[in-house]
Amino acid sequence: MHFPRELSWLSFNGRVLQEAEDERNPLIERLRFLGIYSNNMDEFFRVRVADVKRRILLKKYHSDEQEDAEQLLQDIQHIVLKLGERFNKIYDHLQQELKKHNIELIDNYKLTENQAAWVKTFYRQEVQRHISPIILSSDEVDLGKQLEDNATYLMVEMTGSGKPGYAIVQVPTDALSRFIELPVHLNKSKKRGRFRRQIILLDDIIVHCLTDLFAGFFDFCEVQAFSLKLTRDAEYNISDTLDQSLIDKMSKGIKQRLKSEPVRLVYDAHMPDHMLKMLKKLLGYSSNDALIPGGKYRNFKDFIGFPNIGHASLEFPPMPALKSPQFEAHTTSFDAIRSGDILLHYPYHSFGYFTEWIRQASFDPKVSSIKMTMYRVAKHSRVIQSLIDAVRNGKQVTVVVELKARFDEENNIHWSRRMTEAGIQVIFGLQTLKTHSKLCLVSRQEKGKLVKYAHVGTGNFNEKTARIYTDMSLFTCHSDICDEVDQVFEFIQYSYKPYQFNHLIVSPTWSRPKLVELIEREIRYATSGRKAEILLKVNNLVDQQIVDLLYKANMAGVKIRIILRGMCSLIPGIKGRSENIQVISILDRFLEHARVYVFHNGGETDLYLSSADWMTRNLDQRVEVGVPIYDASIKQQVLTMLDIQWHDNVKARVIDRDQSNHYVKRGNKRSIRSQQEIYDYFASLHQDLS
Repeated sequence: MHFPRELSWLSFNGRVLQEAEDERNPLIERLRFLGIYSNNMDEFFRVRVADVKRRILLKKYHSDEQEDAEQLLQDIQHIVLKLGERFNKIYDHLQQELKKHNIELIDNYKLTENQAAWVKTFYRQEVQRHISPIILSSDEVDLGKQLEDNATYLMVEMTGSGKPGYAIVQVPTDALSRFIELPVHLNKSKKRGRFRRQIILLDDIIVHCLTDLFAGFFDFCEVQAFSLKLTRDAEYNISDTLDQSLIDKMSKGIKQRLKSEPVRLVYDAHMPDHMLKMLKKLLGYSSNDALIPGGKYRNFKDFIGFPNIGHASLEFPPMPALKSPQFEAHTTSFDAIRSGDILLHYPYHSFGYFTEWIRQASFDPKVSSIKMTMYRVAKHSRVIQSLIDAVRNGKQVTVVVELKARFDEENNIHWSRRMTEAGIQVIFGLQTLKTHSKLCLVSRQEKGKLVKYAHVGTGNFNEKTARIYTDMSLFTCHSDICDEVDQVFEFIQYSYKPYQFNHLIVSPTWSRPKLVELIEREIRYATSGRKAEILLKVNNLVDQQIVDLLYKANMAGVKIRIILRGMCSLIPGIKGRSENIQVISILDRFLEHARVYVFHNGGETDLYLSSADWMTRNLDQRVEVGVPIYDASIKQQVLTMLDIQWHDNVKARVIDRDQSNHYVKRGNKRSIRSQQEIYDYFASLHQDLS
């Protein structure tokens, strides 16, 4: 029995909506969770719904599986519509809550005379130069090839004495903020002696000035506009011809994505039927495409950056990054790592320790080489700048770049070219496998010997996401682990050579058999009457073989606890199959991203940090690396952190057979919000160490 992963993903996004509903969250943060929900839903349609649609259209599977795909698409559309209704209610409620805090979202119909004049001036000076309408002169126009994926558009109708005229206007959110605060002195509304702060969306500024946009070019008496957004299939075909460089192929593929098949049209529910009918015809809408009516505004993902123009209490309170006693106690990063393994837990610890390590390596006379994998990095990356500096200082620098990191391809192509021009050896890995591991290896000459220092982590080398994703980084100079990290880099370049990993769990060849071995060992302990436990923290658990093996472990008497963020195909609580399996999901201010595997092993606990979720793609189709934790104090830190998460009774939800997202019941126990508790735990631990 396996819960459909697409429906499980929708359940996860329902948990994001719960965060927007949760009155324990600050008001502005609740609006931002609506933006996160919207951004998630965009990616869901671009990737997962597009895949379901492809299975139907291309008829890849047998007829019975074909019917399953069609039913799955119907189930998806039904749930998405229900979530959309819930979303709109939350948004309406949050607007009313904003007013209580002297903040108001207004549209063009609520502008005073003075505000309207200001908006006209702002439009002419700041907005107009960014707008070039698409004129729909014929109903034979293939509009689907002209609209960008997930951009915000307005469909405009101009009516007069003759035939109506139509146009599409893109809201230029790439050039301007979506949220424009109106000057306070133009506001007549006061509350407790203060002017109310008012925000108008860029969309409404354009709608207010439509007459100015089209006057002189078209003859009309009235003009109206309704919002829409098109979502496309995120996959793209890349030619296998050998006469193109991989970068050129990827660049071509990204451009092709702009013209790939639409999978969803979201539109203002107030759009007149005749306009919607025309729009569907221009887009070549089919019954397999999702057609979703919504509120006045599309592209709520921009609300991730909704500005706080009110009191600081409307946002999460600051949580300053903690210092690492180990790094702080030594002159150089190498001295610190040599004194013992170090674990950093972002964002509770500063990512600056990693960037400082690479900066020091870039000019340290003893460093001879640096190797690193790159999956997602920041647009303004200090890490890459240090790698470029290292080349200037005569170091040998090798970077494995994953060009197929979905939605980051363009950024990675940019950095690949920049690094190549700087003299860095850029490797694109294996074309059939994504390199998703988070590795860095620095080699250094010490007392006539080559000493290696390694980083193995669960998250990307990205300064921006390290502030909002919870991830772990292990720094070590353990010689066997470092040698095996070096082997991974060699495997990426020379996959045909034989390799053996005795410490690391490496995908694609070695992960699945190793995980099967670890689970079956717990089964043997359970069947012999000994204590057997598995504690797992991942983002997604959907690999059917692993799920079935966990069912087998449950039936053997292994106690299994799972903390996950997203998709879960395993169904807990089924008598005779999964009654000893408990699953929870935690959503809070930070995105839970770390992967940790814990096996009781007869009391000799095995604990691994990994870049891999338990999905087929991570085990069989990517280069992933898991690292064992050998240091007893670090192992205890991770186990304590997991225990805190398991006892979360504020932000933890129970994943049951229906994935109904009920919060863990608190009862008479004290309130435990795990992300805050973990921060406090590390703060107290470091204070004791210092």
